[in-house]
Amino acid sequence: MMATTAVEKAAAPVSPYLLAFRDTLGSGGDALARFDLGELQVEVRTSADSIFAIVRRPGKGGLAVRVAFLAAPFRCRSLRREAGEAARLEAVSGAGKHLVTFFKQKDSLERLRIVVRFTPSNRMTLPFVPRDLYPLGRNDDPLQAKGNVEAAQRGHNAALLYFRIDEPAFGNVLYLQDLTALNDYFRATGTTPDGVVGGEWPELGYLVPTPSRDAGTSRVALQPDEPVTLSDLILVFRHEAPPHERESARQFVQMLGTAYKMLDLPPVQYRDWVERAEQSARDLAEAPEATVRHYGHLYVHPYTAGEYPDVMVQMSVIAALHSWGKWRGEPLPLEAELKKGLKKFFDPELRTMRRYLPNVGKEKDADAVDSWYLYHPLLNLGNLALNGDEDARALFMGSIEYGIRAAQHFDYRWPVQFNVTDFTVIEETAPADGRGQTDVGGVYAWVMLQAFELTDDKRYLDEAKAAIEAALGLRFNINYQANLTAWGAAACMRLWRITNREVYLEQSYVYLASFLHNCVLWDSQVGHATTYETFLAVTCLQDAPYMAMFECFDSFLAFEKYLNDSGPDLEPEARMLLSEYCKYALSRAWSYYPDALPPEVLAEKPREPNGHIDRALSFPLEDLYPDGQPAGQVGQEVYGVGAAFIFASRAFHKVEGAPFLLFCDYLLRGVERTGDRALTITLDGGETCTANLRVVRLKRRKLTRTTVTTADADAIRPHHSSDDRIDFHVPASGRLVITWD
Repeated sequence: MMATTAVEKAAAPVSPYLLAFRDTLGSGGDALARFDLGELQVEVRTSADSIFAIVRRPGKGGLAVRVAFLAAPFRCRSLRREAGEAARLEAVSGAGKHLVTFFKQKDSLERLRIVVRFTPSNRMTLPFVPRDLYPLGRNDDPLQAKGNVEAAQRGHNAALLYFRIDEPAFGNVLYLQDLTALNDYFRATGTTPDGVVGGEWPELGYLVPTPSRDAGTSRVALQPDEPVTLSDLILVFRHEAPPHERESARQFVQMLGTAYKMLDLPPVQYRDWVERAEQSARDLAEAPEATVRHYGHLYVHPYTAGEYPDVMVQMSVIAALHSWGKWRGEPLPLEAELKKGLKKFFDPELRTMRRYLPNVGKEKDADAVDSWYLYHPLLNLGNLALNGDEDARALFMGSIEYGIRAAQHFDYRWPVQFNVTDFTVIEETAPADGRGQTDVGGVYAWVMLQAFELTDDKRYLDEAKAAIEAALGLRFNINYQANLTAWGAAACMRLWRITNREVYLEQSYVYLASFLHNCVLWDSQVGHATTYETFLAVTCLQDAPYMAMFECFDSFLAFEKYLNDSGPDLEPEARMLLSEYCKYALSRAWSYYPDALPPEVLAEKPREPNGHIDRALSFPLEDLYPDGQPAGQVGQEVYGVGAAFIFASRAFHKVEGAPFLLFCDYLLRGVERTGDRALTITLDGGETCTANLRVVRLKRRKLTRTTVTTADADAIRPHHSSDDRIDFHVPASGRLVITWD
């Protein structure tokens, strides 16, 4: 998230649009519509070229939204409201017709949705449209408003603005454009919503993207008599501004979850992750492009027939294979074979796992390591150790002291890359934001908590605390890499459980807020993105333009831990958003596999030296783009093969004696066999959300009549039924009873 902006420090230049708006407010005039929203009052007024919605809290200031910019004389009238609407307006000009619709909701928080549809009278492109949001100070003067902007849109991620108005004390506001609704506009004009929500105080909000001058109006124009949505805005309000960063983060998560409930959510698809896992396991074991031998041992190529083996890749694949083996009931031989080569990564002099094998090529700096690469392999070693693997425990504990020395040397503030032999910094900060790997402390804390669980040595608990406490004050800038941020949230939640100190629960929201800020909270239909899903994906790095499979499924794993450790004190919207992330990941992640995409969508050649793309191999692409660029420009990541094993082992559940697997796209909180042909499961997701429960026929078995009822004995009818599968939409929170003949 962008750094806090204290507007008292420097006044930004103002535009004539702001001054014209201020004059409009000072000139009086009649309102076209008025309605209340909880303690807020909403008034809709016109100026010479615009329509404004003015939201006030009596005696506490307010804000104004430019809902339509017509740039020409127009006539505006109020229309009869339809069901669920607070107001409906029509504005007619020489350019065409604007239809503006207002929706209001008030439960725990006040929220307002404003949808603007435009029907051109002629073929046209829109001129420059000024930003649409002004905070209001004393006497409705935007130049008198003082406050802070905490977050604005990054790249093609969620088109949000999170800010507070301190003088007058209006409170906290979340602004969110539903970019999914604007797809038709982007396609018609050849534009993308790259960083379109932001601005300089007090001129904030959405800057409508317009075609470049050399685009050619023959190709990019709105068509006459074809309605297009120009804006779909959701505003969420809180009366009290937060006292510190942790409460600000919690309110952000709460308000984002509140806005989420107003979105028109895209559907999810059923994916056969069990079949994908079996195919991936075969390709991993048999394809010569997947593995290579060194020192007589088998190692995984990071990319298809590309790049040198490294310890993060090896451990990620081994850990996922281990999960898959537990689900299957017996390990795959490949897991044991890959484990045999792990000791060659261990440096007995430094007493740590190295990134590369000793014989790595000269084009690599064998001593260079990205900070997160030091700890993520230990995380997976810790998982194996906690599952009783003594060899993994020996490597984990043998490396832990070096990991602590590195953390203390850098004072728990890691650079991007350093030399493992002497801690010399090779690259201190990332060019995008001038910061190091700010979320490595989170994954380090998780590793220390694993060591604490293995040994009961309080020293490791103290190290976890030190790492998390060093991140206090980073506000919403904590994200460097999405999965590391997710593990930081999980570490905070685990620390809260162990220590009962509220500050760690609160700090978990800072990690979640930063993660969700980088979320692609829209279903892009721009360019090649029409062929894959983007909703609720997260771009992998704080400055990356793409979504990546490894970060996707590793974040899924971290949130499984976070939710398992949480309890009734967890912010409900946090529980809902993480559960929804996991639900959409199970559908969306299928699109990373090249055989699931049309050939013309794939990049012609991945970047050097990342091998090639082979559509016949069940390994995912690294990169998909919300702006519809060709997929797989970075490469086909063999180290992402673990996704299928993780998704299959979490979403599909074996039921002894039943002729089916039970699929659920929400993580199950409880499973109890309550009869020979009866099963009770508990879901603990969003109270207003829906999960997909599916009964999937086992091979060589026949489905029998299956019923699903709620705890109140209300039967849930299937929405799809076939010889192979029965599908149910079920409440995402509560107990369900499944019975079969």
